[in-house]
Amino acid sequence: MASQFRKTGTRVMLGSVLALGASTGVRAAEPATTNAGTEPEHEQIIVTAVARGQSRLDAAISISALNGTQIQQAAPRSVAEIFRNIPGLRSESSGGEGNANIAVRGLPVASGGSKFLQIQEDGLPVLEYGDITFGTVDMFVRADLNLERVEALRGGSASTFASNSPGGVINMISQTGEVEGGQIQVQTGLDYGENRVDVSYGGHAGEQTRYHFGGFYRAGTGPRAAGYDGNRGGQIKANVTREFTGGYIRIIGKYLDDRAIAYLPNPVRVSGSDGDPSYANIANFSINQDTLHSRYITRNVTLDGNNNPVTDDLRDGMHGVVKSIGLESQVSLGGGWQLTERFRTSGISGRFISNFPSNVDSAASIATALGGADATLAYATGPRAGQAIANPGALNGNGLLAQVVVFDTKLNSLANTTNDLRVSGGVDVAGKPLRLTGGLYYSRQTIDTDWLWTSLVTDVVGGGNAALVNVFRSDGTAVTQGGVYGYGASYFGCCRRSYNVTYTTKAPYASANLKLGAASLGASLRYDTVRAQGSIAGADLGGGRVGTTSYDINRDGTISDAETRVAVIPLNSPAPVDYSAHYLSYSFGLNYRLDQHASAFARYSLGGRANADRLLFGSAVSAVNGRLVNASAAVDKVRQAETGVKISARHAALYATGFWASTQEQNYEATTNTYLNRRYRAYGIELEGEYRVGRLALNGGGTWTHSRIVSDSITPANVGHTPRRQAPFTYQGQARYDAGRFTLGGSFYGTAASYTQDSNQLKLPAYTSVNAFAQVRPIERLTLTLNANNLFNTIGLTEAEDAAIPANGIVRARSINGRTISLAANFRL
Repeated sequence: MASQFRKTGTRVMLGSVLALGASTGVRAAEPATTNAGTEPEHEQIIVTAVARGQSRLDAAISISALNGTQIQQAAPRSVAEIFRNIPGLRSESSGGEGNANIAVRGLPVASGGSKFLQIQEDGLPVLEYGDITFGTVDMFVRADLNLERVEALRGGSASTFASNSPGGVINMISQTGEVEGGQIQVQTGLDYGENRVDVSYGGHAGEQTRYHFGGFYRAGTGPRAAGYDGNRGGQIKANVTREFTGGYIRIIGKYLDDRAIAYLPNPVRVSGSDGDPSYANIANFSINQDTLHSRYITRNVTLDGNNNPVTDDLRDGMHGVVKSIGLESQVSLGGGWQLTERFRTSGISGRFISNFPSNVDSAASIATALGGADATLAYATGPRAGQAIANPGALNGNGLLAQVVVFDTKLNSLANTTNDLRVSGGVDVAGKPLRLTGGLYYSRQTIDTDWLWTSLVTDVVGGGNAALVNVFRSDGTAVTQGGVYGYGASYFGCCRRSYNVTYTTKAPYASANLKLGAASLGASLRYDTVRAQGSIAGADLGGGRVGTTSYDINRDGTISDAETRVAVIPLNSPAPVDYSAHYLSYSFGLNYRLDQHASAFARYSLGGRANADRLLFGSAVSAVNGRLVNASAAVDKVRQAETGVKISARHAALYATGFWASTQEQNYEATTNTYLNRRYRAYGIELEGEYRVGRLALNGGGTWTHSRIVSDSITPANVGHTPRRQAPFTYQGQARYDAGRFTLGGSFYGTAASYTQDSNQLKLPAYTSVNAFAQVRPIERLTLTLNANNLFNTIGLTEAEDAAIPANGIVRARSINGRTISLAANFRL
């Protein structure tokens, strides 16, 4: 696989270089980007998912931009927290530095990740698919001082200028050395354990050559009390640009090796009714400051992808490793025509390992369920290992145990190679300028993963002090082994799997834009062909495949009770994957420039999203020949209409967009082993504004969304319901006052109430999270920053596994992190 990856990347890169002679660029144009956002809004040049860089007022799309200063002052602890500052996006930033669910304008998050949204770095996707199971894109991107700005396009030309992203594109754009100098920043957590160092530097090495490099390294427990340093690692990024007459060429490199704890649902106590619930922390466990991770639960004993015993480290968490090299260039062909090239090849691997509570209940109830009447309990790890639990009802002051499934997934390879070649220029038609663009997109995305899950029994206590617990029958025989109930997802009865599939995407595309005085008419087309080839293995495929056996895991010569529940991958009977699909996307738009400071636009689009690994192990793909049984399942379609007004002057800007979307979706959710086949409809209004006067800057936005399930072939009772976690209103804002020697400011993000599941029973409450910062510049070049994330320690629930309040009142939910305060010293070089 590694040699195949290297050969593919080499062929594509050599072909790109030969095609150009001196190649082309990740951005459609090469605008000066440093300090973007300080100029008036209508003069900003946007470069994401458009034929060529243009101002926001001249583009018939809805797009927002955050510059580096805005991002730093918002005090984000993850890229998902950056994205929630953008109107139209619903970024559920509760999973840590990865595993975020991100949606746009009412499009569903039926499983996880960012299915209809593509996250890019410098104009190319990090991964071709935003919802790879246990491999979401935000695991493999980090925001640091290299980041120049973030551009986010919702709807519009995302359907035709990028594959698999009809909902939108988020582009994280790096600095490229336009401004000489750099900075060093040291940051420490004052009330949480994390220390971090960032470096960034750029400049010129001659009149035609510039460079930029930087990165970070950090270590610590992270924003929650896990009992160990679970957030540790860093990244290095660098680029070199050579300018020449008529264009430029740039080489880009990145190395990321970072670990972050994945915060999965945790227990919270709920009273009241489903429609009017009251959520409260469990005794000795905080839903927004604790986690079911512990210094006493760090080893996961299981079988690897070849069915050999292995011990994995739970402290790996979300471990993302990325080694990438890219090329971008732009060359003038004469006569106003340009050739633009984008290329990147990335070796991506790592692991996702975290504790998921399949059930939380009283210690007595779980003991009886696993060991029968009069079952007893004893600690298996921690300082009380071997000690009997004499009074289960008083355990840790809450009397609870958790049946935990360790989501141990080895990411052998998520290697991605992408190439985007385009030609653009203009001609006159009856004296009117017609801008034409044509391109060819290619990507190769590997999904090579092994699901190696294990089932544990733990107590429920915060502070990183949870321990494994053994269960014994009334006759003294052990049900568990060292706190392990089964060496597989025994509580689920599924999911020991192996994937090794490669998805190849080829897409020619074209656009035309005709300028008619104050009006601009634009149209674009894209035709995607997707080929899936490889194999999958797992007993879930049926056909007599066996997925459970007895195995002497600890090699003591005796098969214990837990060792009779050992999951294996039936390697001798894999199923092929061999199918192809194709689909047409299009987008039509009109932009009318009302005057120098205002414009109006309208657009209609059809876009597609090819389903990847979540389509497998279901009925849509034959386990015999790997072909599609249901051809329509391969691609989900999104139809969208939008219209808006943009007003942008020197001191103020206002953008208002009305939108409508119809979405077809087939999906799979791993935590419930549930397949989905639905249609959704959403409409709403998106607002964004900015006001600057003197030293004061204000900006904010809000999105009202009405979303419904309009058909459901598997669960018809859901028709007419609001999709889970879709709040009718979300909002965000930021204020900043710069007095020269000091700067004060704050930001907030909020959401109205939503439902935990599509059955529309239990509600997640509305919440608002507030951040604040203060900066002081005591001497030239030195800035001290004190910032607080979630200043008021708000419990902000983003999801819950339970559709209704259980009889025991314990719901498994995810909350945003509690309050974290940090101090940073930044020195400009």
